[in-house]
Amino acid sequence: MTKDFYTTVEQRRSYYGIGKEAVVSDEKIKEIIEHAVKYTPSAFNSQSARVILLLGAQHNKLWSMTKEILRKIVPAENFGATEEKINSFGNGYGTVLFFEDNNVIDALQNQYPPYAHNFPVWSQQSNGMHQFVVWSSLEAEGFGASLQHYTELIEEEVKKEWHVAASWKLIAQMPFGKPTFEPDEKPFQPLKERVLIYK
Repeated sequence: MTKDFYTTVEQRRSYYGIGKEAVVSDEKIKEIIEHAVKYTPSAFNSQSARVILLLGAQHNKLWSMTKEILRKIVPAENFGATEEKINSFGNGYGTVLFFEDNNVIDALQNQYPPYAHNFPVWSQQSNGMHQFVVWSSLEAEGFGASLQHYTELIEEEVKKEWHVAASWKLIAQMPFGKPTFEPDEKPFQPLKERVLIYK
């Protein structure tokens, strides 16, 4: 990690200008993903998060597939902006796909009926933490990334293409690459309206 934790959290932003130049080795990216999946917390230590890392031609295939799916549903007169956006993701180095394994969640619901309604919520919370850890870790190494949600539109094709288990539910897609330009300055609401402290 090339940055301290606070700096990494502060500088983690949505980067839409990303390129295919390698920032670190593929082995280092694999290490980031595996570390996040192993150590990010989950309710009841369920470990229901699942991740697929797409690099090279596989990354390109995902965004080409997404573009063609969108071409079928976005009006032709509006497709130019959509195509530009999807191409910006395809211009990156790789994509992280985040899933939740519904078999794990179903088993916990059956094992702990009083909490059954909470397990899907806790699953989403844990997956969000996985996303944040991976995103921040990629940021710390010099990558830029963003979080996308074409989930329902592409899930069926993603599962077919990469032989994904039926129980895995696609949650989000995170394209990443070397930043080609910085995002705009981010506005912040006053902390006094968002944080209350009592002692």
